[in-house]
Amino acid sequence: MSEESSTPQRTSSGVGVLDKAAYILDCLEAGPASLSQLVEATGLARPTAHRLAVALAHHRLVARDIQGRFMLGPRMSELASAAGEDRLISASGPVLNQLRNITGESAQVYRRQGDWRVCIASAERPIGLRDTIPVGTQLSMRAGSAAQVLTAWEDQARLVEGLRNSRFSATMLAAVRRRGWAQSVGERERGTASVSAPVRNASGKVIAAVSISGPIERLTRQPGRLHAEVVCKAAHQLTDALRAR
Repeated sequence: MSEESSTPQRTSSGVGVLDKAAYILDCLEAGPASLSQLVEATGLARPTAHRLAVALAHHRLVARDIQGRFMLGPRMSELASAAGEDRLISASGPVLNQLRNITGESAQVYRRQGDWRVCIASAERPIGLRDTIPVGTQLSMRAGSAAQVLTAWEDQARLVEGLRNSRFSATMLAAVRRRGWAQSVGERERGTASVSAPVRNASGKVIAAVSISGPIERLTRQPGRLHAEVVCKAAHQLTDALRAR
């Protein structure tokens, strides 16, 4: 029997290879599957199913479990998180304004995009020295309290990769996970300190970091002692906003 005639009837987009890749992802939505199970569920020829599953794994849309079965990959959750970005941005404005007013420091929300963290919302100090980072600014994932937060809860492989050439250590990230916030002093930029806390989506995945930043002269060399509680409260407010239906 030909591959086309054995494939279950589905609505076609007219782009065959994308349709077949979608069949595989649809199958994996139910849970991990061996290659034989993929072939049976999708009706694709074994070489085709294997080739597409491996290609999807290359793009992190598919992964393998400890038994070697195919499963949905980490890129799927990243894309799902990004789908809620508009809600995060709209909720960030009032939360950051309040955070800035309470601390007297500029406040930001960062999301991870590949090897960078990007500022998606910001509230700057209205008077005096402005330490804000404009919306759209790309910063390194190798330094700074927001980078620590966005790395600390990654899966093991990405965490190990994130520690390579970074200014923070595995011990520091363990402390971030334990206390629920991060601080940095001159880590990203000389003379600047910051405090950050994680923002989570409805499934509990860390998808963003809310931060305040300013000169060490104001924030001191222990900025977490001054502002961790209020930064964590802001992060919880954003988390609640993302979980609200």
